[in-house]
Amino acid sequence: MTYDYIIAGAGAAGCVLANRLSASGKHTVLLLEAGGKDSSLWFKIPVGFAKMYYNPTFNWMYYSQPQKQLGNREIYAPRGKVQGGSGSINAMIYVRGQAHDFDDWAANGNDGWGFKDVLPYFRKLENHPLGDSDYHGGSGPISITPMKGQTHPICDVFLKGCDELGYPISDDFNGPKFEGAGIYDVNTRDGQRCSSSFAHLHPALSRPNLTVEHFALVDRVLFDDRQRATGISITQHGVVRTFSANKEVILCAGAVDTPKILQLSGVADQALLARHNIPLVKHLPAVGQNLQDHLCASYYYKANIPTLNDQLSSLFGQFKLGLKYLFTRKGALAMSVNQAGGFFRGDEQQTNPNLQLYFNPLSYQIPKNNKASLKPEPYSGFLLCFNPCRPTSRGHIEIASKNPRDAALIDPNYLSTQKDIDEVIQGSRLMRKIMQAPALKGITVEEVLPGPMVETDEQMLQYFRENSGSIYHLCGSCAMGPDEHKSVVDKRLKVHGLDGLRIVDASIFPNVTSGNTHAAVLMVAEKGADLILQDA
Repeated sequence: MTYDYIIAGAGAAGCVLANRLSASGKHTVLLLEAGGKDSSLWFKIPVGFAKMYYNPTFNWMYYSQPQKQLGNREIYAPRGKVQGGSGSINAMIYVRGQAHDFDDWAANGNDGWGFKDVLPYFRKLENHPLGDSDYHGGSGPISITPMKGQTHPICDVFLKGCDELGYPISDDFNGPKFEGAGIYDVNTRDGQRCSSSFAHLHPALSRPNLTVEHFALVDRVLFDDRQRATGISITQHGVVRTFSANKEVILCAGAVDTPKILQLSGVADQALLARHNIPLVKHLPAVGQNLQDHLCASYYYKANIPTLNDQLSSLFGQFKLGLKYLFTRKGALAMSVNQAGGFFRGDEQQTNPNLQLYFNPLSYQIPKNNKASLKPEPYSGFLLCFNPCRPTSRGHIEIASKNPRDAALIDPNYLSTQKDIDEVIQGSRLMRKIMQAPALKGITVEEVLPGPMVETDEQMLQYFRENSGSIYHLCGSCAMGPDEHKSVVDKRLKVHGLDGLRIVDASIFPNVTSGNTHAAVLMVAEKGADLILQDA
């Protein structure tokens, strides 16, 4: 069958593109998804992300290669295997990043991607309760909910503590005042997850010019002799199928699987392709390179006042929260567990905030057996965690074999630069400093982990090496830039040297943004849709 546009991946970006490209009715669009539908109620309930954390039906459950700087541990890297992609299973925090994140994109040779250029697309995608303003949009499909005024009372203690220490308080991390402590926004609507699948794709499914195929694993992109992408080959329920594209093939499979698809298709470093006996279509050495991620570690505290641990640890407490959610769509089940936090400078030499903090009114250990859900600690507790905003470590993605069913090899190369190591120590010191604020000292019984025995810089760094994990913000593996030796797509998101092939997802980030990456992916999709329609 033939379509104008074929979109590989119905994730956060793919759902946006499917809606925007099919909206006029002029173009036929095929959307391919390797997973199934997001029909379970757990996709709508915000706290349902915990049910998907180790669920192989809806989660690829990838792991990194052993990380040399992290005690040779394999770091968990969940990815959505369902309509909506990782946006259907994430914790829903909505943070755009700092203005200079995007100005750096533009300075990297990508005209049109500075903050002033992308702000209209952030505004376009938003449905914010404050309505249209210089920083927000009031009529977009993605509903934004400020959690301020709804969070657990212990979050107010965190804010008071930061204020006592002289840190600024931010009312809106997506407004003019990024730096400081505050309460996060989430992408929810009426107490339910507002993924791009729910907001963009579901309303568009009735269009006759939009077709969605589920359980469609992409084998490779098809090319003609002139290096033009002409279609795509998939395996669906054990049957190989091919589809042709009149206009473009668009890869939206994310930072792990988009470079994997390119490599399987013969678009990558020729030496890698030769090792796997894959015919060369285009030598693009940057495919799979430049991989970045945010790496974090949590500090655990026992409190002398009730926290979410107390409510979620008992069946009665869960029942009460469930009833409140059922009748009001409010309460703990309507929010993310990542409620408070902020953006701070690790020392006085920093010109911009370089550390992100999360303050959670719930403390939980991530299970080691990959089967349990996220269970609260058996005491009144909370946790504080941090990650550097703009790590400089770069890793890579590469295929394990020429079999599309084999997961790609993920190597983020964490903590491979001195800057990243220095910021780990800065962040560790900042956590301890904030916890000395009178308001926080007043509610804290003890630091459970890492505990008082961890005090020196070396001990803090070692704790981080042994206990840190990904915040699941993998990006950059098909970076945007003007040089085809160092990047994969140009500023219009076209793959260098090939016709009819574009990439629209987190893999095109030239550098990771400060904060959670989901909002930036939605922006890239909105801008990418405009670029595609302009070229049509």
